[in-house]
Amino acid sequence: MSALRFSGPVLPDGEAREVYVVDGRITYERPAGLEGAETAAEGWIVPGLVDAHNHLGLEDGGAVDDAEIERTAIADRDNGVLLTRDCGSPADTRWVHEREDLPRLIRCGRHVARTRRYLRNYGVEVEPDGLVDTVAEQALDGDGWVKLVGDWISREEGDLTPSFPADAVTAAIEVAHAQGAKVTAHCFGEDAIGPLLDAGIDCIEHGTGLTAAHLEQMVARGVALVPTVLQTAKFPEFISAARDKFPTYSATMETLLARRRAVLMDAYDAGVALYVGSDGGGSARHGVLHEEILAMAAMGLPNAYVLGAASWRARAWLGWNPGLDEGDPADFVVYPRNPVEDLSVLAEPSRVVLRGKVVA
Repeated sequence: MSALRFSGPVLPDGEAREVYVVDGRITYERPAGLEGAETAAEGWIVPGLVDAHNHLGLEDGGAVDDAEIERTAIADRDNGVLLTRDCGSPADTRWVHEREDLPRLIRCGRHVARTRRYLRNYGVEVEPDGLVDTVAEQALDGDGWVKLVGDWISREEGDLTPSFPADAVTAAIEVAHAQGAKVTAHCFGEDAIGPLLDAGIDCIEHGTGLTAAHLEQMVARGVALVPTVLQTAKFPEFISAARDKFPTYSATMETLLARRRAVLMDAYDAGVALYVGSDGGGSARHGVLHEEILAMAAMGLPNAYVLGAASWRARAWLGWNPGLDEGDPADFVVYPRNPVEDLSVLAEPSRVVLRGKVVA
């Protein structure tokens, strides 16, 4: 029998155990014939990390080729990310499902945006009367999620405004849910969020404009938030570029940037389910989920909470095994130190095990 053995505290409970991997699955029963076998790695064992907001296959100009998709997926994997929720990509990444050495992938299909109200070559751009049909198509094309662009700058109004009217959003979310898909939305500002929550959306991305009323509604309805806190590093560029031509938009973005930490901590204090996303793709790098984790902790979130938001809680949210129980898929990362005490260790995994094989 071919098997691997690992030893150390297993998170989230931290109990020291010997973990065996047989046929790609976890077992705590020592397989016959393994007495005296060498341990593949010792250390703190963490269920595979989750990047809950990634754009595999996307760069600044739009879609990239398969070789670049492979390179960035490996960069994420070697950083400990073994499950990725894509949040919109113009590239066809379905082939990644067939590669056992690449992270497990949950695809959203393409962004659904308002005509000429988003980044060029990124998404499918439609007017409100075409939103329902487009969302229905993307729900069938993805892996159970659809991504809306909830707001973006309106050049006519000179400010950040909702992309679609409330009735169109409501009908679109209804059709996605009828097809078994969940819906998430890019939202920077405040005005787009209320109609999306009223329509039954499942998740908000970024969420810099969330108010106390929004947070109360999110908790009541179980709506998740993926804050992508490092993404706000782009806000000064947006503010500067717009200051002369769109001063109102520039001022709006300044206000949102100033509120970033307060909104995040208010969401946590309210009990909103938070998850970790790198926003990798476009101008954001891949293979750096640990930086987003550290940034969320630096804003005041407890280490254990953020780590769970990037591992066991995120896995459960997306329908995967949250822990490493008997018979679970062997997707985990081994670290030389306790990441709950020192999150910086997430940058230096000792071993990455995916589908029962050591891949990094």
